Amino acid sequence: MIGADTPLTTGQYLLVYNVMSLTIAAMGAAGIFFLFARNFIAPKYHLALYFSTLVCWIAAYHYFRIFLSWQDAYAVGTGDQAGLYLPSGKLFNDAYRYADWLLTVPLLLAELVLVLGLARAITHNLIFKLVTAAILMLVLGYPGEVSTDNATRWLWGTLSTIPFVYILYVLWVELTKALERQPERVKLLTRNMRLLLLGSWGFYPIAYLLPTLGLGEAIGIVGLQVGYSLADILAKPIFGFLLYAIAREKTLADNPKFDEEGLAAVARG
Repeated sequence: MIGADTPLTTGQYLLVYNVMSLTIAAMGAAGIFFLFARNFIAPKYHLALYFSTLVCWIAAYHYFRIFLSWQDAYAVGTGDQAGLYLPSGKLFNDAYRYADWLLTVPLLLAELVLVLGLARAITHNLIFKLVTAAILMLVLGYPGEVSTDNATRWLWGTLSTIPFVYILYVLWVELTKALERQPERVKLLTRNMRLLLLGSWGFYPIAYLLPTLGLGEAIGIVGLQVGYSLADILAKPIFGFLLYAIAREKTLADNPKFDEEGLAAVARG
């Protein structure tokens, strides 16, 4: 739970306000899309899309709570402080993010493995490794997130990086071996998905460390909130769209007439 104790300019406050609003809309809309998009993929890939729906709706809920907390944490200045947003004295509860990530990050990694339709033993092994590492990464990162001491933030941030690097190892080394028999288009989409995951997750440590870089408290607060929000849009809705594309390609590779048969079934029903 973080105290919002630094005055912000109107532009700084509204930037965070509007980016959070955009994130809520993106998460909610993507969740609806993934729910209906299951009609265009084979049933065996539906679970992965249900996970995408859950990820986006869980995130939309938590962002709504963060959004309300941000509103409550600041009040419009008057008189000599007109044009500023001043701390209201209420705590800004940014811990909602970690509550969100503890649920959504394991689901994100699990859905990536599920959509590939690998052998059951390989699927269970990869999911166990990725989910365990994801939970460790978040648990280790949280003490630094809530600390106002730069050394403490760097210490826990470094420790949190260890399971993150392990996740990258599993995704690039072990998952690559499991992709050998996948269609070429699926291999390409999976490579792009892993790059997106690396790129979007790369925002998190930058945002995490912004408050320690001496850029000013206001810039640190705004950069942290905007950076996390944009990274979440990339890591959840955009990631989910790529996952849907993989499921779609695998569906058509398994059955090129899937769409025709689906339409015929609808017409008969």
